[in-house]
Amino acid sequence: MRVLTDADVERVLSLPDLLPVIERAFVKQGRGEVERPPRPHFPISEGDTEGTALVMPAAIHGASTFTTKVATVHESNPEKGLPTVRAQVHVTDAATGETLGTMDGSRVTNARTGCIGGLSARDLAPAGPIRLGVIGAGAQARWQTRAIAAAAEVERVRVYSPTPDSRTKCAADLRDEGLDAEAVGSAEDAVAEASVVVTATTATEPVFPGEALAPGTLVVAVGAYTAETCELDETTIQRAARVFADVPEEVAGIGDIRGRLAEDELVPLSDVFEGRAGRESDEEILVVDSVGSAVLDAAAAEHVLERASESGRGTVVDE
Repeated sequence: MRVLTDADVERVLSLPDLLPVIERAFVKQGRGEVERPPRPHFPISEGDTEGTALVMPAAIHGASTFTTKVATVHESNPEKGLPTVRAQVHVTDAATGETLGTMDGSRVTNARTGCIGGLSARDLAPAGPIRLGVIGAGAQARWQTRAIAAAAEVERVRVYSPTPDSRTKCAADLRDEGLDAEAVGSAEDAVAEASVVVTATTATEPVFPGEALAPGTLVVAVGAYTAETCELDETTIQRAARVFADVPEEVAGIGDIRGRLAEDELVPLSDVFEGRAGRESDEEILVVDSVGSAVLDAAAAEHVLERASESGRGTVVDE
């Protein structure tokens, strides 16, 4: 069994290489060529700290492995200097049940979720270099921006978070990575004139007013994953020509969508990658809503483990 730390994963994970891996996984999921059992999530607490735990197994037909991810979400972690989302991914041989690898899954999760935004921007953004508005300043805000920049040309980035220090630090980090990034003082400032807007928060209320969206904007919302979490207001949903979903049956129940659209009104994001759906004009507003899929973890983790094995990264131990 190969054990990969976050540093090991960092050395072998490349967003340009991961983007087509995630695209293929979406296609397989859209065709029903996967096993994706229900994803339980439940509250966990210790003392005065509360969080959410999730267990996410998946297998892709034709793959030699399957994976199980255990993830946690602790909204108070940033106050302690810790990431909000943490995860471990276990990779198992599909033929024998042997554990092939276990890895720190936080970077895997962030990267595969970032690829959702990157692929969406590549295929659904209006024509021209992307003017990116980001709501949120945590790890996922950075990964969304990186992946979009890996998939398409980004002209500039405007970052808003209600915490001034956080948005300033996020913008500075993105500038260090070669992007024209600036912290702005309001959500409206981040959204105004943006061709792509990303929301990457743990909000329970809408994070920007839908009337602030310019015609043609693509909105990529990746933060909401339960009925209680919500990033988009009713105006945004009403203005959208189409709402794409990575997992329509689950997206239908989150706070962004619940009571606004039925499951059959959501377009599977996989349809975009199969050429069955997409942008029909540069003026229409489009929304991509994502709750995350264990299928993407399965594809990403197998890819990372293969690269680590080829390069000798990680530590090989007996089970």
